[in-house]
Amino acid sequence: MDLSPDAAFTAQANGTAAMYDEAEADHEGFWARQARERISWSTDFEQTLDWSGAPFAKWFVGGELNVAYNCVDRHVEAGNGDRVAIHFEGEGGDTRTITYADLLAEVSKAANALESLGVATGDRVAVYMPMIPETVFTMLACARIGAPHSVIFGGFSAEALHTRIADAEAKVVVTTDGQWRRGKAAPLKAAVDAAIHHGDDASPVEKVLVVKRTDSEVEWDDDRDVWWHDLVDGQPDTHEAQPMDSEHPLFILYTSGTTGKPKGIFHTTGGYLTQAAYTNAVVHDVHPETDVYWCTADVGWVTGHSYIVYGPLANGATQVLYEGTPDTPHQGRWWEIVEKYKVSILYTAPTAIRTFMKWGAEIPAKFDMSSIRVLGSVGEPINPEAWLWYRKHVGHDTAPIVDTWWQTETGAIMISPLPGVTTLEPGSAQHPIPGISAEILDDDGNPFTEPEKVGYLVLTKPWPSMLRGIWGDPERYRETYWSRFGEKYYFAGDGAKYDDKGNIWLLGRVDDVMNVSGHRLSTAEIESALVSHPKVAEAAVVGASDDTTGQAVCAFVILRADAVEEADEPGEGGELVQELRNHVSQEIGPIAKPRQVMVVPELPKTRSGKIMRRLLRDVAENREVGDVTTLADSSVMSLIKEGMSGGSSD
Repeated sequence: MDLSPDAAFTAQANGTAAMYDEAEADHEGFWARQARERISWSTDFEQTLDWSGAPFAKWFVGGELNVAYNCVDRHVEAGNGDRVAIHFEGEGGDTRTITYADLLAEVSKAANALESLGVATGDRVAVYMPMIPETVFTMLACARIGAPHSVIFGGFSAEALHTRIADAEAKVVVTTDGQWRRGKAAPLKAAVDAAIHHGDDASPVEKVLVVKRTDSEVEWDDDRDVWWHDLVDGQPDTHEAQPMDSEHPLFILYTSGTTGKPKGIFHTTGGYLTQAAYTNAVVHDVHPETDVYWCTADVGWVTGHSYIVYGPLANGATQVLYEGTPDTPHQGRWWEIVEKYKVSILYTAPTAIRTFMKWGAEIPAKFDMSSIRVLGSVGEPINPEAWLWYRKHVGHDTAPIVDTWWQTETGAIMISPLPGVTTLEPGSAQHPIPGISAEILDDDGNPFTEPEKVGYLVLTKPWPSMLRGIWGDPERYRETYWSRFGEKYYFAGDGAKYDDKGNIWLLGRVDDVMNVSGHRLSTAEIESALVSHPKVAEAAVVGASDDTTGQAVCAFVILRADAVEEADEPGEGGELVQELRNHVSQEIGPIAKPRQVMVVPELPKTRSGKIMRRLLRDVAENREVGDVTTLADSSVMSLIKEGMSGGSSD
């Protein structure tokens, strides 16, 4: 298989090989050019980077801009008001086409409405909404006013909502009566009510703005609650966007911390928007005049911030916004949307790709997906088998796949192939993009380049979209990200290795790197070996404490549909389990052979699709299973525990 760049693709690509040399020769000059070429500044910046207060960076110092103006107004002013900004596809099949001119009117009305509720520059607004256009209007309206938003994923509980609202001291919450999930209306506002009344402390929330989405019954407080259609629809559709300092906070996004208390990662204005727009252009190769782009993430996560709201809209792109799940009303729903809108760039998660593998290649084969020209992967390392399946059955064996590594904290893509430039390596994020510097360190903090040695991924130079801290807790920021190897290195928390071609392979969180008899083994690597077996659809591996080896490999596998009938009942050991254990031994080596392989019907996943290995570790070590509130389906753990008494070893 030839995975080198196609000459015709290279000829039109936004990213070029020359960018690597340019960024290497002049790091700050490179980013200054990106900022000035991609972003409109009301006041030009005087200094590209101020790193004197390291690890607290300031980028594009003295510059002023407005993010919403950059994402909306300037495209209308340039004569592109009729270009479609958003093709909205509701779960139930309702649709809306929103042009940039429509977007400007809607964002202006929302900004006027928020100001009428008392929201001013610097006030925080919590957003607890599904994937509907009003969510995007709200985020951009906040950016327009300079009120940092804190988007809280619509699957989070009232307790999670309460801690995030309290930590950010949000003045206003924007939500919906409910959200559609697999054809049923699930409540949302009820969680906001519970979060506000949680505990004895007075809530900072003064007003709750509610979009009617499902016509669900809701409790109502006349002093606090306001319907969107009553307040927003009657507002003037013009609003003057105010310039903000480049370092003005744009948003707070909470991510889980090792201590249990969520970390409020905050990003600022100029640097974040510059890198979001740049990466969307060169990594996704977005050509706004011709492409239809679709990122399937939820805006409750950073991917939705950077690659639905801010990056693509800053670039003037046309994109799809989809409210529902991949299997509602049928398992071909995504491919139906690709065919309908002629989606040319698709950015999704390995979890979704592996689910489609499980459902079977005959489903995408029913749809015309000839419009696809670039595929992207985000959220976790993609195993080579899923990569190859994605390329063959979605990308018709021609579309380059950009396997992107980045984090909530980095704000934008950091390590990825450049389509049209990079010769691809299935399963590897490959190289830092132009303008980013990364190394792999050993236990003592020394960089190395030898192939197959597992180490720690670090970033060695500041980057524009880097987090500016943890909201209200600068010491925790310093301790979490800059203490492991000293303040010279930002430590991402991920393990990595080089292959013999110099490509970087991400190996998951370092707490997902096991130490078995003194050998460091990556859970991602063993999972990849298991999934390479023709009967396995998905796998999760954890290290469980073991008296002999320190840690032992415990694997949980979901079988492909056609293998389930042949297999024993879940948890029953037998020939298949032995076959899988031996397969890992052959693929990686006897040291990686799982002590236990457990066949399960499902894996415990958060609502964003990440596997909760912590819970699997509890099961493998016969502990009481920990907190399951962030699981999409908490009953999964009961099913796994029931079967765990089987699962075999020799």
